[in-house]
Amino acid sequence: MIRIDIVTGLPRVLESPLRESILKRAQEKGLAEVVIHDLRQFTQDKHRTIDDVPYGGGAGMVLKPEPFFECVDLLKQQRQYDEVIFLAADGELFTQKHAIELSLKKNLLILCGHYKGVDQRVRDALATREVSIGPYVLTGGELPALVIVDAVVRLIPGVLNDSESALTDSFVDDLAGYPVYTRPPEYRGLKVPEVLLSGDHQKIADWRHKQRLLRTKRFRDQLKQIGV
Repeated sequence: MIRIDIVTGLPRVLESPLRESILKRAQEKGLAEVVIHDLRQFTQDKHRTIDDVPYGGGAGMVLKPEPFFECVDLLKQQRQYDEVIFLAADGELFTQKHAIELSLKKNLLILCGHYKGVDQRVRDALATREVSIGPYVLTGGELPALVIVDAVVRLIPGVLNDSESALTDSFVDDLAGYPVYTRPPEYRGLKVPEVLLSGDHQKIADWRHKQRLLRTKRFRDQLKQIGV
């Protein structure tokens, strides 16, 4: 079983998705445990303040270091973490390989930033890895945290009903996935490729591999265009 702790100032953003679909079933089966920790529970003032103005001036608010340190200190007294992940737009780009690597861990701790950012001391002293889900800026780290949790948990044996499904995911072997179709064979003039209806497994395998190569090239060309 894997346990993932998430530290956030906005716990309700995370709650609903964790109670649905694959993530819900994984937790009900005892294959994964995802625990949310509210930063405001680790503040010392009566207003439960988790942010303040940045030193040196500038727009926006910055998450304070104290709640993060207090929360992480308490969590580390209870268990040892394989990784403490801070979510940042300028972090290491998260890939399927990272998801596979993290799915083999026992305890993960994810720290969510918000507002203008988090006090740099949190990143410097607490994080063992800084991760980004793409070269763009979101309101906070909550949505990226859900992306990582979903990508990791679905790889745990027993989570998916079809164990082969995860093995054929896009980018497991650095190639994009192939197009998939289901019934009916024709809909509104749009037809399923004849090769998939042929029953010739070798031809189907060859077609799928060719499609994966074409999709991968297109995907990588797009990345090059945006400088990734």
